[in-house]
Amino acid sequence: MNPISHRAMRAWVGLGPRFLPFADAASAEVPLSRLLRLSLVHVSVGMSLVLMVGTLNRVMIVELGISAALVSTMIALPVLFAPLRAYIGQSSDTHVSVLGWKRVPFLFNGSMVQFGGLSIMPFALLVLSGGGASHAYPHWVGQAAAALSFLLVGAGIHITQTVGLALATDLTSDDRRPKVVGLMYVSLLAGSIASALVFGHLLEDFTPGRLIQVIQGTAVLTLVLNGIALWKQEGLKRMTPAELDAPRPRFGDSITLYMQDGAALRRLVAVGLGTMAFGMQDVLLEPYGGEILGLAVADTTKLTAALAAGGLIGFGTASHLLSRGADAYVMAGRGALVGSLGLALVIAASPVGSTTLFAMGVILVGLGGGLFGHGTLTAAMNGAPEGQVGLALGAWGATQATAAGIGIALGGVMRDLAVTAGAAEQFGPAFGYMTVYITEIILLLATFAVMSSLLRPKGAQGMAG
Repeated sequence: MNPISHRAMRAWVGLGPRFLPFADAASAEVPLSRLLRLSLVHVSVGMSLVLMVGTLNRVMIVELGISAALVSTMIALPVLFAPLRAYIGQSSDTHVSVLGWKRVPFLFNGSMVQFGGLSIMPFALLVLSGGGASHAYPHWVGQAAAALSFLLVGAGIHITQTVGLALATDLTSDDRRPKVVGLMYVSLLAGSIASALVFGHLLEDFTPGRLIQVIQGTAVLTLVLNGIALWKQEGLKRMTPAELDAPRPRFGDSITLYMQDGAALRRLVAVGLGTMAFGMQDVLLEPYGGEILGLAVADTTKLTAALAAGGLIGFGTASHLLSRGADAYVMAGRGALVGSLGLALVIAASPVGSTTLFAMGVILVGLGGGLFGHGTLTAAMNGAPEGQVGLALGAWGATQATAAGIGIALGGVMRDLAVTAGAAEQFGPAFGYMTVYITEIILLLATFAVMSSLLRPKGAQGMAG
């Protein structure tokens, strides 16, 4: 390499840690390349989430002619596995294989479960829709196969996401964990955005054969990405028969230990309330913009992107401040307050007919959600007893995923009930949406109160300030 090329290479390497988000999460023991490889687990999670919730949602209803009620039920099935995340996390804390691995076996099994669900999914959907030779099978066969495929993919996502975060926590020191969490979730968002663009391009000219290719390609890519991610993340250690036969803590005993100080339960309550609040508006912001403010489809889609951008900014801000010693409870509480302010602006946009207020509100809701999510996750990691990081992350993930599913369903139900009750005719078409948004604000203020109770008096003052 000539001197000019050598200097150019050194300049490029030097720019990476300065401008790549969360690059300073790396250390001499755990270089950035290793963290980036591990983050591929979350890229594959984002890819599968977009496929199920976004791409297949539209394809099943429009191209395959499957009823919307059945589609929504299929998409909601993975939530059934969410409560088991705490058990998975605790099992990965205490598991010992003959090679000395704790997390890797769970990540491998989770990847295989996710792969299995994706492998049978396209054929199950074709049978469900009545295409091909599906007339040879009873209708319930397609329903059962599709339900199984969605449940398997959801189970794989929950396993790999929970244990992947636990492994990242094992590899890094306490002061770098906020940055590592930010890196993992930015990877998830990057995987979601990239896969959404690719899926949209590949399925632009839809055919059943193309659908099979896309889903099976996703299955293979999931194994490839997760295989690269797991390579040499945990060192080999030959275990003795005595170590392998040693008794492991029972799940009930681990939960009792985790909950004994009382703060863990309040953290989970705050996570549940806040996540439910942020989730209730997920399916309503775009319809609200279109029906109440008269925005075109392209405009509401841009606002959804703005919501995601706000969340990314929130995660980045939280990572920066938490790595500098900020309190995780303060961060989560401020996220709840920012989300409340954003919802207030969304509400105010209707009577004045301001799309600017609406856009500002959407961005603030995303920002508040990012601050809240990162703050609660970091608090869960920091508050975990020795050797229970997986359990703490699993409990956080179980509460978060369950509350998000309940929140999304509850938001739609509340809005529809307000409309069918005739209130919309009396108070205007925005009444159903306002009912949901005001409920969200109340839940976020309750979340802030619970977070404040976890702080010392001096810290509580800091949260409010």
